[in-house]
Amino acid sequence: MDVSLTVWALTIVGLCALIAADFFIGGRKPHEVSLKEAAVWTTVWIVLAGVFGLGLWLFGTGKASGEFFAGFLTEKSLSVDNLFVFVLIMAKFAVPAIYQQRVLMVGVLIALVLRAVFIAAGAAMISAFSWIFFVFGAFLIWTAWKLIQEAREDNEEEYEENRFMKLIERRFPSTDQYHGTKLFIVENGKRLMTPMLIVMLAIGSTDVLFALDSIPAIFGLTQDPYIVFTANAFALMGLRQLYFLIGGLLKKLVHLSYGLSVILGFIGVKLVLHALHESGVPVPEISIPVSLGVICAVLVVTTLTSLAATRGKKDVEV
Repeated sequence: MDVSLTVWALTIVGLCALIAADFFIGGRKPHEVSLKEAAVWTTVWIVLAGVFGLGLWLFGTGKASGEFFAGFLTEKSLSVDNLFVFVLIMAKFAVPAIYQQRVLMVGVLIALVLRAVFIAAGAAMISAFSWIFFVFGAFLIWTAWKLIQEAREDNEEEYEENRFMKLIERRFPSTDQYHGTKLFIVENGKRLMTPMLIVMLAIGSTDVLFALDSIPAIFGLTQDPYIVFTANAFALMGLRQLYFLIGGLLKKLVHLSYGLSVILGFIGVKLVLHALHESGVPVPEISIPVSLGVICAVLVVTTLTSLAATRGKKDVEV
């Protein structure tokens, strides 16, 4: 889809306006997010994504709209997996409930900016090297296998700080006490980071690591940078509310890793077939309607089997 610089600029301005409205309406004052508030805002973001996808169909093409919805669903499902780690981060840093939404908001914004860099780099590599599809496809298939292996191990997860976080904490002095939403304080003439800043950086940097899976995955569905960016943006911007809405239900999604592995493996095969087709090999390509159908079916089946499995465990415990 041919997107002008004007449309790009208007889209970014529009997204910034939505983020600002989200902050000033629901996130400006630190508070403990209720289930009702989380449900309302989650619905708002999903509806906005739906309206945007419909707009692509009306003013763009049906293909672009299909690619957006397939990309949005993929990124959204992968982001749910991210929430498991976010829960671990919040617990490790003992973030008070009233500050958790502020942490998530800033952390997600950091991730969104850094993902934009990833998307630009991915688009540049695709335009310069057609063989990169083989690399992306192989990586996704390997990631799918790794997810299955980790799901089978069924070990209790613990958050381990990445190298970036270890470097930050080692190079910059910090305090172990929260001081409201302040990121820095001054004690005895020394400027110190607060845990609020550290946990925001932890959320943002951890999400960037997840982008190593999600960015190749969405490029397997569309090579349009505009659709890749907007699908990522809408999936990420509703992540904060989704955290509070399904936080207590995350442990019930016991088959999520299996579902994600199927989706990533499917997209990996799709990428390899596309790369072979581009190389002149007469192989069939998987269409967007088929991709969208497979993604939706896997998510529905995964959710139903997860709920059935956890309900059975609850009945046994009782």
